[in-house]
Amino acid sequence: MMYYIGAILVLALITGVGLYSGRRVKSAGDFASGGRKAGVGIVAGTIIGTLVGGASTIGTAQLAYTYGFSAWWFTLGGGLGCLVLAMFYAKPLYNSEIKTMPQVFSREYGRTSSTVATLLTSLGSFLSIVSQILSGIALITAVSSIDPIAATLIIIFLMLVYVVFGGVWGSGYVGIAKTILLYGSVGICGIIALKLGGGFLAFREALPSEQYFSLVARGATVDIGAGISLVLGVLTTQAYISAVISARSLKISRAGALVSAILIPLVGIGGIFVGLYMKLNYPDIKSAIALPLFVMEKLPPVFAGVILATLLVAVVGTGAGVALGLSSMITYDIYRVYFNKKAGDANMLLAARIVIVMILVCAALLSSGNMGTLILGWSFMSMGLRGATAFGALTMALFFPGRIDKKFAISSMILGPTFVLVGKYILPPSLDPLFFGVGCSLVVLVIGVFFGKKNKNEEDIK
Repeated sequence: MMYYIGAILVLALITGVGLYSGRRVKSAGDFASGGRKAGVGIVAGTIIGTLVGGASTIGTAQLAYTYGFSAWWFTLGGGLGCLVLAMFYAKPLYNSEIKTMPQVFSREYGRTSSTVATLLTSLGSFLSIVSQILSGIALITAVSSIDPIAATLIIIFLMLVYVVFGGVWGSGYVGIAKTILLYGSVGICGIIALKLGGGFLAFREALPSEQYFSLVARGATVDIGAGISLVLGVLTTQAYISAVISARSLKISRAGALVSAILIPLVGIGGIFVGLYMKLNYPDIKSAIALPLFVMEKLPPVFAGVILATLLVAVVGTGAGVALGLSSMITYDIYRVYFNKKAGDANMLLAARIVIVMILVCAALLSSGNMGTLILGWSFMSMGLRGATAFGALTMALFFPGRIDKKFAISSMILGPTFVLVGKYILPPSLDPLFFGVGCSLVVLVIGVFFGKKNKNEEDIK
């Protein structure tokens, strides 16, 4: 009973914040980009609230259970991505006054490029939602007798409450609340795990250093590729772009991204220490339940309930935030372009919310057939696909406009993720297919610089 008291308190808080934030949504612009009214807290809260979820916590502890500090690459790469976003990409994105990333492509390369970018980056983002649902299923089923189907329904419902009513404001306000709760929870778990395990040196003595205390335990190309996938994924994901363009000013936009860059890597450390402790003391459990089982076994009931509910909110927040970004791209770059060119604010807002529901239902169906898979595997692939699709073309559009013929830009968007997927099956496991896909994309763009015609797309844009 005491577990439920703590959990109910957290869930009531988060639900209340989400519903309150929804009162600030008056238009589709407010829903997608916050109406350019957000402060540093909202910007950082949206970024952290989206990136720090099930993969960053439950998934990190799961991977650390087998590979130790190699699991840090998700949050470390995410922090590096936010740093690059703040230092280089925030300014051109903010000054462009776009609502979605594909609009950058439409302006530079024409309407077709926008559609291609929307569809292919959406695939990557969709896989991220799957990873969050899988995290939530692992969490709920580990601490209760609820079956996976019921657990999935609970997760979907909470995601809908989180974002459908609040949009960016919901993600931002709940992100702030979640960040405070999550960092306190995971930080405390990490400290307790260190203390119970006898300290860092005791872990070093008990576990093989080459496997558990190396950042490249899975192989240099695999782990470094994982980190690079996070950097590129952050730069090409609508949820994070929505955050930086929602700010009241460019200064606030950059500050929010910098705060995220500092805080995001820290949360991974706590999950890693929990994973190491559970490997030493519970060597035969399913790795996905390492963190929730630690909370249940080692913490007082009320406090454990608070932490478990916070982890659930982290899962929900990330999945909902990514779904919001996906919905924004689909409604602005597909629905209004191809299906309802005269759609007003009310229609766009309704369409965005309907698309979110459809996305979450499809993700739930895919998750149900992939129970027990590596959570971070889905997340790394998700980020890699987004980066391979959009990084090169986005960079050229923002920093070198007019230098790439649209045919080469579109080709790079298609061939990049295609080669990532092909590489996953033809390359040896020791080589991350991200290098294959991104390399191909960049080669196409370089060829376009030297052999393509200067981009002219006024007719397409019209």
